[in-house]
Amino acid sequence: MPRALLITCVWLALTAAAGAAEPIVYTLGFADAQNSYVDVEARLPIEGRTELEVMMAVWTPGSYLVREYARHVEQVRAESETGQALQLVKTRKNRWRISALGGASAVVLRYKVYGREMSVRTNWVERDFALINGAPTFVTLADDSGPRPHEIHIRRPEGWSAAHTALPPVEGEADRFRAPDYDTLVDSPILLGSPRTAQFEVGGKPHLLVDDGGGDVWNTEQAAADVQRIIETQQAFWGSVPYDRYTILNVIHEARGGLEHLSSTVVMASRWHQRLRPRYLQWLRLVSHEYFHTWNVKRLRPVELGPFDYERENHTRSLWIAEGVTSYYDALLLHRSGLSTVDEYLGMLSDRVQAVQRTPGRAIRSLELASFDAWIRYYRRDENSVNTDMSYYDKGAAVAWLLDARIRAATRGKKSLDDVMRAAYDRFSGERGFRTEAFYALASEIAGVDLGPWFEAHAGGTDELDYGPALKWLGLRFAPSEEAPDRGWLGIDTAYSGGRLRVAEVLRGGPAWQAGLNPDDELVAIEGYRLGPDLGQRLQQYRPGTRVELLVSRRQRMVTLPVVLGPPPTAPVIEFDPDASKVAVGRRAAWLATPEADPKRSNK
Repeated sequence: MPRALLITCVWLALTAAAGAAEPIVYTLGFADAQNSYVDVEARLPIEGRTELEVMMAVWTPGSYLVREYARHVEQVRAESETGQALQLVKTRKNRWRISALGGASAVVLRYKVYGREMSVRTNWVERDFALINGAPTFVTLADDSGPRPHEIHIRRPEGWSAAHTALPPVEGEADRFRAPDYDTLVDSPILLGSPRTAQFEVGGKPHLLVDDGGGDVWNTEQAAADVQRIIETQQAFWGSVPYDRYTILNVIHEARGGLEHLSSTVVMASRWHQRLRPRYLQWLRLVSHEYFHTWNVKRLRPVELGPFDYERENHTRSLWIAEGVTSYYDALLLHRSGLSTVDEYLGMLSDRVQAVQRTPGRAIRSLELASFDAWIRYYRRDENSVNTDMSYYDKGAAVAWLLDARIRAATRGKKSLDDVMRAAYDRFSGERGFRTEAFYALASEIAGVDLGPWFEAHAGGTDELDYGPALKWLGLRFAPSEEAPDRGWLGIDTAYSGGRLRVAEVLRGGPAWQAGLNPDDELVAIEGYRLGPDLGQRLQQYRPGTRVELLVSRRQRMVTLPVVLGPPPTAPVIEFDPDASKVAVGRRAAWLATPEADPKRSNK
C-alpha cells in the first residue's frame, strides 16, 4: 500500500474511533495549468446517508459581493471509491445532489475549476504559479451540522518548489494540509510556485513573507524588514498575538488588492513599486490594513458576519467599523512604525478627507446604509455611483479620525479610539461579535459622554462632517485656500479612447449636471473648436462664470448644450497649524505616538 494511502487510512480509522467527523479530503492537480485549470477531486464521506447534497460558496468573507463561483466549475462527475458512476444532478446554481449510492462508504467527486481572474478573491492558474482561494474551489457537504476536518493534498507540478498556506501541514506529509472545519478551509488561500521567502519572528511567533513574481527587481529582505516593523507596532497596539504563525502571500504580478484571513493575508503589487516611494508606501499601507484585520474583522466582528451563510448576502450596518476604522489605522500605525514621515502621513489622511468631500453621494447615503448596501452597490459601480454612493472605507476612515479626536477631547487626552478598539476586542471578540449599538455604547463608556447623537449624525446621517474640532484639538489646520485658479470647471470625468473624448461621470450639482450633459456623450467641441484629449488645458482658457457652448455627439446625433462654467472645487489639505498652542502640539504628538517633527522636513 502506498505510504500516502496508508497514512490516510490510519487517520480515518483514528477519527472514526474517536467519534470525530470523518474528513473531506481534496486532491488538487495542475496537469492543465497552462490553460488555467485546476483539477479537484473530493472524497466525501457518506456516513449512512442515502444521498449527498454538496454546495459551493457564492461569495468569500472579506469581499462583500455574490460572485457566483460555481460558474467556473465544469465536468462534474461522481463515482464510488471503486470507480462506479453515481447519479449526479445539479439542483441549484451552486448545489449538486448525488444519489444511488448503493453500499458505498464514500463518494469521489471530480470537477475542474477555471481560474483566470487575477484578484485576491478568485483563482489564478497558469504554467508558472497558482493562487487558490477556498470559496471558489472547494465544494462541501451542504447539510453538515457541526465542524468537520477538511484535508488538501496537492499534486505539485514539476518545477514548482513549494505550496504556501496558513493551514498546518499534515505531519510527515509534503504538500498535505488540514483545516479543522470548512470556515478555516475557505479562509486559508494557497500560493503555489517558486516564490522567494523571508521568515522573521515577532511576539514569539513565526511570520513568513512569500513573494512570487518580483524577479530581480523586488527586494524581499527589505520588504520583510519593513513588514516586521508594522507587525511589531500593531502587536503592541493590541497587546495580543492571536495566532500561532502568520503568512503574507505577496503576489507581485502587476495587479492590486488585498484580502484578510485569520492567520494570513493575500496582497498584490507591481514589482516596480519598491522603486517609487509613494507606491511602496501604498503597498506597506495595504499590508498594514490587512494585518489590522487580524483583530478587527477576523476576531472582532459585527455579529452579522458569523457564522457565515456562504450562499447569500450577510448584511450589516457596521461594515464601516470593520473597514473604515481599519482604513484610519492602516496609515496611522504605518506612521507610528516609523515608516512614513509626518508629511506623508498627513497626506494620506488628507486623501481620505478629499475623497469624501469630492463625492456628491455623501449627501445621499449614510455610512450605515453604505455598509448595509455594500452587497449591491460597492462592487457594482456605474456612471452614477459617485452621485449616490459613499465609500465606507473613505468616509469611515474620516469619521474614525473625528471620533478619535472627540474621545481624546472628552477625556482630556486620557483615552482615545485606541482604547475603544482594545476594549471592544476584549468584550466582543471570538464567538460573540458586536451589534452596532453595542459598539457605539462602548465608545460612549470610554469617552465618559453620550456619543449616541454624535454617531447618529456622523454614521447614521448625511450632514456635512465638521472637521473643525478635530483640527483644533490636534493642532492642525486645512491649508489656507489659495484663490481658486482662474479657469473654468465642468464637473465631469472623461475617458479618451480611439480619438474620442467621452463623458464617464457627471458630478451631481456641477455645471455639466445643470446643463444636462450625460455619461457616454462624446465631447466634440467647445465654442466651435474641436476637442481632443486636452480638455483640461482648453478649460484654462475660460474664466469661471463664462457661458460656453458644448457640441456633443449623443448616439450619433449632434447636440449643442450651453454651459456656465464654475470654479474648480478646493481640496482640503491637512497640515500642522503654526499657531497651535504648546498644549495642542503635545496632544498632536500623543496622537501620532512619534517624536514631534518639523513638517517642512521630509525623507521622501
